Amino acid sequence: MDIETRRARREERRRAARRRRAAALIALAAALLALVVVLATGSLGSSQSTRQTRSTGARTSTGTEHAPAGSSGAGGGAATGRPGTAAVPILMYHVIAAPPAGAPFPGLYVPPQEFATQMRALKAAGWHAVTLDQVDSYWRRGTPLGPGKPIVLTFDNGYESQYTNALPVLRRLGWVADENIQLSGLPPSQGGLGQAEIRALVAAGWELDTQGFSHADLIKLGAERLHYEVAVARSVLQRRYHVPVNWFCYPSGHYDATVLASVRAAGYRGSTTVVPGWAHTSDDPYRLHRLRVLGGTSPQGLLTQLAGSRTAPQAPASYSGV
Repeated sequence: MDIETRRARREERRRAARRRRAAALIALAAALLALVVVLATGSLGSSQSTRQTRSTGARTSTGTEHAPAGSSGAGGGAATGRPGTAAVPILMYHVIAAPPAGAPFPGLYVPPQEFATQMRALKAAGWHAVTLDQVDSYWRRGTPLGPGKPIVLTFDNGYESQYTNALPVLRRLGWVADENIQLSGLPPSQGGLGQAEIRALVAAGWELDTQGFSHADLIKLGAERLHYEVAVARSVLQRRYHVPVNWFCYPSGHYDATVLASVRAAGYRGSTTVVPGWAHTSDDPYRLHRLRVLGGTSPQGLLTQLAGSRTAPQAPASYSGV
């Protein structure tokens, strides 16, 4: 091979190397430009989201006021500054579906049509649904709960039927509810709520509260596990769904002085039990009564249950199911 040919090939190799370097620089510049666009878009979206949150008054984990989307439960008026004193019943539901054959606790299943007739009966009797945060604002600052008689509807454990069967009924009435989510609840394949469904409930004005990570008996736990079930669960839900999670729901209703102290220390404003009765402003907010609604309860039976439980004594200092 002559000298000129070798020189030409070396020059060609050098030109090819320069082209590869130039192409690499162009690709790097394009990638950097795309990154800038993504960051700018994300910042804009975050800013818009922040402005929207501020404009709607949505409560975040910092504890600012929450005005549920689509909620007509509260009157919407300004706080009077004079704490309200009226008692408010809190109903407890679980599965809104017919019980399958061999269900271990068939009483926890309320068929959809039965649930719908109960809700219509409550409305006809002058009741309307509000959330625990709204009740708290009424008791603390006198924020109106609207005309008629306020009632809180709570749903435990995070069953999918609460989304598929309860939500449409309440939406037609313009009502909201409280979801006591259990973080390690049933997977969607076994009838549990998925994250998208939980977000849909929140978007519909439902309040998201919790029973902790699991359905563990809290009075049997050591300090570290109790902190995990109560405080860490709240932090996870706040980050995941951007809601305050102000209320705890004792699994199986079990609590004692240690559990009460843990719930207070985690920053919850109160908690609900399974002890029958109405919630009163004079009660310990960490021992609020609830009324369990069992399958087979007629509309009139539900109204009778409400009327007969208003004057129940305060929940005991501890409860273990006995």
